[in-house]
Order: sequence, then C-alpha cells, then structure tokens
Amino acid sequence: MTRTRLERVRASVGIAALALKQIQDDLTADDIVAPELAAILRELSEDTDPPGGFIAAVAQLLTTAAQRAERIEPDRDGDASCPLHEAAALLTDDAGQRLIWAARSLDPQGDLV
Repeated sequence: MTRTRLERVRASVGIAALALKQIQDDLTADDIVAPELAAILRELSEDTDPPGGFIAAVAQLLTTAAQRAERIEPDRDGDASCPLHEAAALLTDDAGQRLIWAARSLDPQGDLV
C-alpha cells in the first residue's frame, strides 16, 4: 500500500465527514419541519446522485472492500470479507429501509412526488 493511496483515502474521508457534519447541522436547525426532515431522509436513501442514495453508496464501498479482502485474505476463510459483506447488507436492507419508513411516517404525501 502506498502512502499516496492512504493519504487520498484520508482526504476523502475528511471531505465526507465535513459533508455529514453539514447535514447534521441542518438537522439540528430549530425551524426544520416534518416534510423537510422527511425529504432529507429520502435524499439519503433514494435514487438520487449517486444512484441508490448515500446509504447505497456506502454499502457499495463496503462490498468493494469485501471483494478485495476475499482476494487477499491469507487463509481465504472469510474472517475479513464476511463482516464487510454483512455490514453492506445491513446498510442496504436495514438502515435504508428504516430511513424510508421514518420519512413516510413524517410525510406520507412526500412519497407521491
């Protein structure tokens, strides 16, 4: 692993963390209302940019890491790749669906647009 690759990853993670902090700041605004919160939740989970939403993009990142781990695990026993695949599945199947349920609860009409 080159230091350059690790530095790029650190910088990218830093940018993502800043973006998530901005979203968190918006979520704590005193004037946020249910339809707006629902719209924000939908942005995290629906087909936007990237396709499939933010949660799907993180799940894909974990799947990519799992696939790489499968090829380089010393014993090829899945000790590294299986937890990564499971984490991706939990994000997609559980977290994504719960975001949708919460958004529907806050603003059922928002699903129509």
